Amino acid sequence: MSGAEPTRSIVVYIDADACPVKDETYRVAGRYGLHVYVVANSFLALPREPWIERVVVSDGFDAADDWIAERARPGAIVVTADVPLASRCVKAGADVLAPTGKPFSESGIGMALATRNLMQDLREAGAITGGPKPFSARDRSAFLGALDRTVMRLKRGGFG
Repeated sequence: MSGAEPTRSIVVYIDADACPVKDETYRVAGRYGLHVYVVANSFLALPREPWIERVVVSDGFDAADDWIAERARPGAIVVTADVPLASRCVKAGADVLAPTGKPFSESGIGMALATRNLMQDLREAGAITGGPKPFSARDRSAFLGALDRTVMRLKRGGFG
């Protein structure tokens, strides 16, 4: 498949460069028969499945984000921790999940962007020197549940 999915199909886009839940996404997508696009700035090894497609974009700034955002639509599920990308995809009608299982929503994306920008400013000023908390087994489990619930909700809504 080459990116031209029927508009009522569920498709998954993974912002893959630093995504810790690629394997979990493949597992859920395989169970439901979903096509997965793994988008990265460099070559990544992937399982050899016809429904998993590697997309290597240029190493230009935000090239992977742009590729995903241009295809985001209702019925698409985007997996990313990138808040600006999540905002673009939510506005396009896609369901967006962080690797922790936290959904990004139209009502909460403004606050998520403001928090991200504040934390970036604090880091640049040297007020915060640590990064996010380590990814945990609980985060992985929460993601699996959230992805499964999202797929089921979309299927009930007429996507297949």
